[in-house]
Amino acid sequence: MNAWLHFSRGDYLLFQAWRPSSNGAIIGANIAIFTFSILERWLASWRRFQERRWRTRARALVLKNRSASSPPTTPAAEGGKFEGSGEGVAEVPASNQTAQRDARRATPRLISPFILSHDIPRGTLHAIQSAFSYTLMLVIMTFNAGYILSVILGLGVGEIMFGRMERTHDAIMVI
Repeated sequence: MNAWLHFSRGDYLLFQAWRPSSNGAIIGANIAIFTFSILERWLASWRRFQERRWRTRARALVLKNRSASSPPTTPAAEGGKFEGSGEGVAEVPASNQTAQRDARRATPRLISPFILSHDIPRGTLHAIQSAFSYTLMLVIMTFNAGYILSVILGLGVGEIMFGRMERTHDAIMVI
């Protein structure tokens, strides 16, 4: 293995058994690397699509839980006290507690809630995408300029094909 950019044959490519040495084998390896690079960009796009879908579902779940647990409107239910004096009972609101609770509700939610059915697939997709990226990095580390060009061109073509799909800019979950 040469530690400089080169176009020579016979470099090991990821596995000991994959050592393209003929012109046809090198062309096939370059096509495989190019396709793998496009797949990495497709996976990144699909992951963004899924992230948006999961974020929408999480917002709906939070809003559903918030409306289901909305507090009653009486001051006693909001932390007030009942004060009795022989004849009747009067409610005294706990304005400090109510103000704190209202301030918490007014603050936007910055982190989605933990939802097992969203977070396990999200972590799995991240792991797979990382494996793709590290595999491409190992191809680059062969210093074979043909392989490097295949990776760069494949990532560029993949971004052209899939980069515009489901690009989301709203990273903060506001509810």
